[in-house]
Amino acid sequence: MKANDLSNLLGTKYPLIQGGMAWISDADLAAAVSNAGGLGVIAGGNAPRQVVEEQVDKIRTLTDRPYALNVMLLSPFADDIIDLAIDKKVPIVITGAGSPGKYVERLKEAGIKIIPVVPSVALARRMESLGVDALIAEGTEAGGHIGELTTMALVPQVVDAVKIPVVAAGGIADGRGAAAAFMLGAEGIQVGTRFLVAHECNVHDNYKEMVLDAKDTSAVVSGRPTGHPVRILKNKLYRQYCELEKNNASADELEALGAGALKKAAVDGDVTYGSVMAGQVAGLITKRQSAQEIVEELLSDCQAVMTRVYDHIK
Repeated sequence: MKANDLSNLLGTKYPLIQGGMAWISDADLAAAVSNAGGLGVIAGGNAPRQVVEEQVDKIRTLTDRPYALNVMLLSPFADDIIDLAIDKKVPIVITGAGSPGKYVERLKEAGIKIIPVVPSVALARRMESLGVDALIAEGTEAGGHIGELTTMALVPQVVDAVKIPVVAAGGIADGRGAAAAFMLGAEGIQVGTRFLVAHECNVHDNYKEMVLDAKDTSAVVSGRPTGHPVRILKNKLYRQYCELEKNNASADELEALGAGALKKAAVDGDVTYGSVMAGQVAGLITKRQSAQEIVEELLSDCQAVMTRVYDHIK
C-alpha cells in the first residue's frame, strides 16, 4: 500500500492507526505497531501524569518512529497530560471524549499534530474549524465508549463535510473492513480490537482468550442511561447492568457498578465481573499474531480485496 496524505501527515509507512485503549495501549504495543509501519498509540485513560510519562519515556527506547498519545478529555488529569505531551514533544495527540479546543493553540505552537475522535458530522466540522490536522470518525461498532452512528453511515458523511484527512474507525479488523473504509472515502483506518491479541499487547491473557472465543453477538452495549454507553463482551457484569437498568436504577448506581471494571478485566484478568471492552468485530478474530503480522496481513488482504472489486466492475 502506497503512502497517501494521511501517512505523509503522520510520518508513517502505512495509513493505519492503532486504537488507544485505556489500561491496554502501552509503550510495548504502541512501539510494535509503529515499528511495523503504522502509528502506535499510548492511551492516557484516567492515569495521572507520572504513569503516562513512564510510558512516553519507554516508547522512546523501543522505537524511533512516530507515535501518538491518546488523551481522554474527561480525565481529571487531562490538563496534566497535555502539559506532558508538550514537555516531551510527543509527535501526535489524539483526543477523545470532548473537545480539545482550549489546547489546540498550545499544541500547534509546540509542533504537535492534533487528531480528535468524532462521532458526528457536527463535531467533525467544529473540530476542523479549530484547526486540527485530521479526524478519526468512529462508528458505534467500536469497543469501549461509543456514539450512535455506524461506521458505514458516519464516515462518508464526515468525508463530505470536511477538507482534512478522515480516518475510519469501528468495525475494522481485516482486509475487507479496511477496503470498505477506503471505499467510503477515508484516507486511513484505526484498528483497536484486533491488536488486543497481539503478542506485544500486555492485556491479561484471560481478556485475550475472551476476545478469541467471541461470537458475532458477543459484543453488547451497556450504560446507555448514563449518557456514556460502552461496548463490552457479554459476561456477568453485563447481566448485572441489564438487571439494574430493568429496575430503573439511577445513573449513579450504574456508574458505580462500572467503576474500576476495565482495570479489573485488563490487568487483574477478571473477565466475569470486569469490563471486557471490544468491538463487534471480535467474532472475526481467531488467532494471536505479532503486531507486524497483523499490520502486514490486514493491509495486504485489503489490497487483494480492492483489486478483486476493481476486476468485478471494470
